Amino acid sequence: MIQTFSSTIRRKEMDAVLTCMVDEKIGPGEINTRLIQAVKEFFGVSGAIALRSPDTALVYAIKACSIEDNSKVMVSALAPAWHLAAVVQAGYTPLILDVDSTTSCVTPAIIEEGIKNGGRLLVLHESMGILPDFEGIAALGIPVVEDISQSAGSFIPENLEEVSKAPEGTAVEVKGKKAGNFGLFAVCGLEEHDVITSGGGALLMAGGRKEWPVLKHVCSDIAGTQILPDINCALALTQVKEFKRNETVRKEIYNLFARMIMAGKNRTFVREAEYASTAWSFPLVLNSGFKDVKQYTAKKDIEITLAFENSIIGVLEKAKENLIEGQEVAMYDYSACHNAKALYLRTALFPLYPRLAKSQIDKISKVLGTLP
Repeated sequence: MIQTFSSTIRRKEMDAVLTCMVDEKIGPGEINTRLIQAVKEFFGVSGAIALRSPDTALVYAIKACSIEDNSKVMVSALAPAWHLAAVVQAGYTPLILDVDSTTSCVTPAIIEEGIKNGGRLLVLHESMGILPDFEGIAALGIPVVEDISQSAGSFIPENLEEVSKAPEGTAVEVKGKKAGNFGLFAVCGLEEHDVITSGGGALLMAGGRKEWPVLKHVCSDIAGTQILPDINCALALTQVKEFKRNETVRKEIYNLFARMIMAGKNRTFVREAEYASTAWSFPLVLNSGFKDVKQYTAKKDIEITLAFENSIIGVLEKAKENLIEGQEVAMYDYSACHNAKALYLRTALFPLYPRLAKSQIDKISKVLGTLP
């Protein structure tokens, strides 16, 4: 069975973790410091902190925005459920937004409606590795905290003209503003299925020089037990260094899969494939029911999963279904999130990771081209 997810861990990652264990330096220390330096260089941010969990990181990011007490914080219905938990833990009220059906991301128009309904801060989930319309969002004047757990490494190119004018045979690197620098602060999860993993944890980052002192001050009370240990940092550090290599492989596979579905009834999300998106996985919005497609792929020894099973709307839907008569459970209004609900029910993730063998890639490609 070809699993939906498989950690991109090679000999380099294993050696880094093993060295850390042999040196008996597994708590927060030198490697945590080295990871932070690598993160600053890779993302182009002014400062960062490596923590044990993404929800803790998001709580501190929200607090650093200094919005008024009892304010509403906007979150995407398709964002991971820990967004909801972090907003509540930070002491604010979640305002759940619908998404665009073609990208699974929120849009300026959706956010603007959220602002009219009292939203004072946006936690921007860059769903499926796709970068949203940052220019349109910035024009709204709302503070933003990015979640780049799936979009890490993607960027908006800024020197394409220079690249196009370069003499033939001259290699000019395409550069631009990377995900994590469009909001006041950014969180990059390092969980098992995130695009960069440390086996668990998160990076909390401030892109601008003015924002970093603010974030650093807010985080001054963080206990040592919340800092990411060196044994996890060792894995994350190698993943950051190997990101370009892994992403190149992921995008090659993604482009192949995307070609295989062009003649079919199923679709994937609209994205700028070359720079402004990350090939986190291969999502497919199904024309038929998920159960039927899952049974079909299982017969071919390919595992697929619901893309948004652990999203905010996914968790709330399950809570509503499992509610025992008379039981009280915290529920939030997502009745207007029609696009999000449809995508939650019909979007599947197919295996896409660098460790896939050519025979496995060929097998998945053929199945994608023959789905019901």
